[in-house]
Amino acid sequence: ALLSFAVVAAVLTITPGLDMALVLRSALRDGRGSAVATGVGICAGSLVWAVAAAVGVSALLTASATAFTVLKLVGAAYMLFLGLRMLWGVVRGTGHVDLDAAPRTRGGAWEHLRRGLLTNVLNPKVGAFYVAVLPHFMADGVPTAVMGLLLALVHVVESLVFFALIIAGAHSVRGLLQRPVAQRAIDAVTGTVLVLFGARLATSR
Repeated sequence: ALLSFAVVAAVLTITPGLDMALVLRSALRDGRGSAVATGVGICAGSLVWAVAAAVGVSALLTASATAFTVLKLVGAAYMLFLGLRMLWGVVRGTGHVDLDAAPRTRGGAWEHLRRGLLTNVLNPKVGAFYVAVLPHFMADGVPTAVMGLLLALVHVVESLVFFALIIAGAHSVRGLLQRPVAQRAIDAVTGTVLVLFGARLATSR
């Protein structure tokens, strides 16, 4: 069951999406430490949803239109806030960051970890994924909560490996990104992705 789920999770992990955009942006703009913190936060959010799915919280969100709507609007508002703030910085021309000073001037690792965590926790579609997929990979004789956590850990390990590759690749071109125009372009792309994901989440059913 774990090996079968690993294949499914691997496809999900390498599919371009919001998680990849956030980690890549942190790596290109704020350095490896910030990117690692973002990735850890995202993975922690996945673990939260996996545990919630195991105990039935995610099933409640899937069954209750009201609960799903409330959470999705909060999540969409958060994504829109992050995206619009980045785009506003691009418009104002305040997006330049000295990459060497980034760990001291961008709020530290905790800010990036929190951003990754909240982005995943406030996205009910992550919970819906676990509710829809995990039951198909439950092993006989293994407690549901334990098996759910094991499956989530498989997903987390794959995500961390993939994020590490992204961070390593971004670090290799770090020197080219000291220019303000490059940093504004990164924020413009990531901000647009966040706004689009937020709008899509807000209008999802």
